[in-house]
Amino acid sequence: MNDASSVALVRRADPLPPPLQYPNVAPLAMEPDPGEDTIGLAVVIGGNVRKLRKQHGLSLETLARRSHVSRAMLSQIERGRSTPTIAVLWKIAYALEAPISAFLSEDREDSVWRLPAASGNWLFSKDGRFCSRALFPFDKPRRMEFYELRLKRDGAEVAAPHPPGTLENLVVSRGEVEIIIAENRYPMVAGDAIQFMADVAHTYRNVGSVEAVLYLVMTYAQPLI
Repeated sequence: MNDASSVALVRRADPLPPPLQYPNVAPLAMEPDPGEDTIGLAVVIGGNVRKLRKQHGLSLETLARRSHVSRAMLSQIERGRSTPTIAVLWKIAYALEAPISAFLSEDREDSVWRLPAASGNWLFSKDGRFCSRALFPFDKPRRMEFYELRLKRDGAEVAAPHPPGTLENLVVSRGEVEIIIAENRYPMVAGDAIQFMADVAHTYRNVGSVEAVLYLVMTYAQPLI
C-alpha cells in the first residue's frame, strides 16, 4: 500500500512516472473513520518522511518535484495531519530511495510481535476500492515485506514500477483477479500464485463477484544497510 534509521538505498534507473489517475468513484464504507490508530499511523509516517527527507538533504520543494506529490500535501503528511494513500506513499518512497517499511518503522525492543487483525493499520487507494495491511512489525526497515491486499468488486490498483530488482510473490486467498504485468494478463483464482519482477508497471484487478483477498511478499533487490 515505495521520512535516522538505516534504510535500503536503491538507485533509480529511470525518472519517476507521472502521477497515477484513479477512476472518479465515491469512497466506499471501508474507509476508516479518523481515530486513535489512524492518527498514530499518520504521525509515524510523517516523522519518518521528514527524517528521511532531511537525511537526503532535500527541501520540501525538491521532494515535491521528485515525487510528483505537492508541497502542501507533503507538509500535511510530515506534520502527521494526513495519512497518505498507497499510491502517494509509493511515490515518496521511490523519490527517497527507500522501502515502504522505512516509513512505518517505530523504535521497539520486543522480540515477539502480535499483530491483531482488529487493530491493523490499513492504507487505502484514493477511491477506497483497494487497501493494504502490513503483516510485519514496524520495528525497522527491511528487505522483505509481507502484506494482505483487498480489492472490492470491480476494483483495480495500478502500481507504478517499483525500484529495479523488486520481486513480488502473490497468492490469491479469495475471489478471482487478473494481474496485468507490462500489458500481459494473468487470470488467477483462489489458490493460484504468481511471482514476477515488479520493476515494471503492473495492475491488480478484481474480475469476480466478491471482494478479493490476496497475500503479497515483496523482496527488494538491495539488502538493508
